[in-house]
Amino acid sequence: MATAPVVSQRYTPEDLLAMPEGHRFDLVDGCLVERPMGAESSWIAQQVNHRLCTYADTSRGGLVLGPDCGYQIFPEEPNRVRFPDGSFIHRGRLPHDLPPRGHVRIVPDLVIAVVSPNDLAWEVEMKVADYGRAGVPLLWVIYPDTRTIWVYRGRDQIRHLHMGDTLSDADILPGFTCPVAAVFPPQCRG
Repeated sequence: MATAPVVSQRYTPEDLLAMPEGHRFDLVDGCLVERPMGAESSWIAQQVNHRLCTYADTSRGGLVLGPDCGYQIFPEEPNRVRFPDGSFIHRGRLPHDLPPRGHVRIVPDLVIAVVSPNDLAWEVEMKVADYGRAGVPLLWVIYPDTRTIWVYRGRDQIRHLHMGDTLSDADILPGFTCPVAAVFPPQCRG
């Protein structure tokens, strides 16, 4: 997710778009915040995004966007851009059902955040709060170390899923199901 700001200069969302490596940073209050992701977290994000892409292609229900897609959806904070590890937007919400150039300014229906080894608890909580204030209706926060997923439905409903559970949401993703165990790498049996 994020680490401490890397520079003291203030940036805008437009500055971030102009940077060749801008997708490697969140923009929080005009400060660049590096988003390092380890191999395991990247693998998990890829697994979830792949399953969502399969669902989106089969159901023609929407568009899946990956970790290089920035969201500028925080009206109270114009110099804030977040890059979730994955996201889903229902069909019909984007003009011509195509991703826009630049940052997305439409609140996604689903945000995926995979907690990386260097993430601090307060950073994860801040990101969850940001997406909640923006009105994201469904947020999956995936914890590789505990092999669990916290599901935030709006700002009031929270579920904690474990390895034997199934990831689904009949309202946001009708027909989508995924065993929680399927998004994590197999454990060594040594």
